[in-house]
Amino acid sequence: MTENITVFKHNSIKIDAEVGAVYVDPFEMDEAPHDATFVLITHDHYDHFSVKDIEKVVNKNTVLVVPRKMVEKAREVESLVAKIETVKPEISKNIDGLELETVPMYNIMKPFHPKVAEWVGYIVTVAGSRIYIAGDIDAIKEAKEVKCDVALVPVGGFYTMDAKKAAGLINTMKPKVAIPVHYGNLVGTAKDGEEFAKHVKEPTKVELKIK
Repeated sequence: MTENITVFKHNSIKIDAEVGAVYVDPFEMDEAPHDATFVLITHDHYDHFSVKDIEKVVNKNTVLVVPRKMVEKAREVESLVAKIETVKPEISKNIDGLELETVPMYNIMKPFHPKVAEWVGYIVTVAGSRIYIAGDIDAIKEAKEVKCDVALVPVGGFYTMDAKKAAGLINTMKPKVAIPVHYGNLVGTAKDGEEFAKHVKEPTKVELKIK
């Protein structure tokens, strides 16, 4: 179910889908494959919207998907892609064959990711599996209500949930597989993934994909 999901560093993710390669928040990419069919951006912070890393994965046929309030910022890379599509929270959309839904992405009692910014997490449907990429969240009510097969959630703390709170969210959601992200690079430690796994309850399985 998750063989088609690669986690590079931080929240930098690649999903190999029927419609092509789907990247989310490419960041600190070691290679420049230029193979993206889609690039999905959760929000405009430098570790999620990184122009130099977007440049490494896109080509002239790539579709860039961004929250609508950051469309002007996204024009920095407009010349590198086929087009820019905008989204807002809580919509469903088919973009050139990619089925996606958006989930609000914000913090509770922290200033870093305000709800008013209308940043988004994504649910993409690939090979019949619903894959949720949460972005930089705490254990918000909208995430608790997500129905998915695979959930990629941040566990590094400070800007997002820590490992224990993230595990609590997953235990509420009950996906088949949970993959921790957003740790061991700019925030958190390499052990946060293991700490997260320790607190996640069956039947959810945890896969640690950040090397």
